Amino acid sequence: MRAIRVATSGGPEVMELAEVEAPEPAARQLLVEVAAIGVNFIDTYQRSGLYRMSLPFTPGSEGAGRVVAVGPEVTGFAVGDRVAWAMTPGSYAERALVPQESAVRVPDAVDDRTAAAALLQGMTAHYLVTSTHPVRTGETALVHAAAGGMGLLLTQLVKSLGGNVIGTVSTAEKEALARQAGADEVVRYTEVDVAEEVRDLTDGRGVDVVYDGVGASTFDASLASLRPRGLLALYGAASGPVPPVDPQRLNSAGSVFLTRPSLAHHILTREELEWRAGQVFEWIGTGALDIRVGATYPLAEARRAHEDLEGRRTTGKVLLLP
Repeated sequence: MRAIRVATSGGPEVMELAEVEAPEPAARQLLVEVAAIGVNFIDTYQRSGLYRMSLPFTPGSEGAGRVVAVGPEVTGFAVGDRVAWAMTPGSYAERALVPQESAVRVPDAVDDRTAAAALLQGMTAHYLVTSTHPVRTGETALVHAAAGGMGLLLTQLVKSLGGNVIGTVSTAEKEALARQAGADEVVRYTEVDVAEEVRDLTDGRGVDVVYDGVGASTFDASLASLRPRGLLALYGAASGPVPPVDPQRLNSAGSVFLTRPSLAHHILTREELEWRAGQVFEWIGTGALDIRVGATYPLAEARRAHEDLEGRRTTGKVLLLP
């Protein structure tokens, strides 16, 4: 089968398409014929070496497809089942091994591409608005990169919970997408000072929560945009990691809270995984959550997909198709 392999850490050019032996499922594993693969910033962190990986490896942690074989001791899944997964390595391939503990069934109402596009970012958005900072009616959230895959989902979910959204974007095209998703106000970070604009839009109060997946380039503005005792949820680092922070800065910003959450710690049990995935798929099925696939690339063009994602040339979700 064909798979993307990374032999050394580095830029997108280190990813190479290779012919490899198709794996056999071990105990409690599913062998899945991959239909679509989600591309996420965590893939770029692992490829670059920001997150250490054992080399060589096949990148990718999200996908959807059909089970073609099951290993010993598998329960609850059978050949022919449609499944999706997140936080499972080795997804940039025509076939992938998925632990049964990580797989979830895909409802008939959700197609493979939508399932692959929805799970990792959908469950991340779910825990951010329900667990990290449960959004309450009338609250205001600042959502960075509001036209990206995560930004569009967060905007929709905050609005569905009765909150207001101020989104940041870089272009008129992205502003239109953010407003279409429900953003009440949109700030072009290339043209104005974000924190000053947020203060103006909130009559000097600041926002209740900032959902920041960008990191280094937005961190200062995020802190400066919070109301006293507000929360900064730093869930990613698309622009690079944030340097060490003096805790006194949190005091000076208004006794604010800072957290660095991750999906892995919010799907620790099978029950929690099924709850979050089930709600995401339910919202998609009813039309309450719109998944926008902004770009698709053949598996062989994984390098270009990473270049476009890191270059902020994409909107919505990016997929690879084997």
